[in-house]
Amino acid sequence: MRIRLPVAGVFLLLLLIAAYAGLTSIQLGQYVNDKVLHFTTFFALTVVFYWVVDTNRRRVMNMTLVVCTIVLGIGSEFVQSFLDNGREFDLYDIIANVIGSLLGVGLCSWYHKRMLERKRRRRYSAVPGEEQGDVELGEGHESGTSTNTQALETNADNGDLGDTKKRMD
Repeated sequence: MRIRLPVAGVFLLLLLIAAYAGLTSIQLGQYVNDKVLHFTTFFALTVVFYWVVDTNRRRVMNMTLVVCTIVLGIGSEFVQSFLDNGREFDLYDIIANVIGSLLGVGLCSWYHKRMLERKRRRRYSAVPGEEQGDVELGEGHESGTSTNTQALETNADNGDLGDTKKRMD
């Protein structure tokens, strides 16, 4: 398991900005819908966090779900309710956080799977650029029969007797 430091730096910067905006008394709800801000913030945090750790897809997905969806998405609302900053606990904020985070995990997981499939296909393809079928099912291989062969009788009917005709003369 390797940590991608540039991505981790971007995540920490976004986390600090989100924490400042979420835990201070700044009111951005008058300019933009509050739920849209929650959705967008947690979507962005989740997408960036997904690529911080370089490990297998399942482990990254589980770690991202726990950290971004549960700890940050749900936990931040509970922390906000205990602080005296003029903000209150709102269940709809949690729903917007979780939906944004789940959409981010889903998008990253789909792209990660696609990326790994393309990498695997490129690594194991025999001839680059040629579409390969399933060898075990017989796809992509010749059947062993030729479609333009003619039977001996057909050749004889056409007058192509080869050496036999020469011997008779």
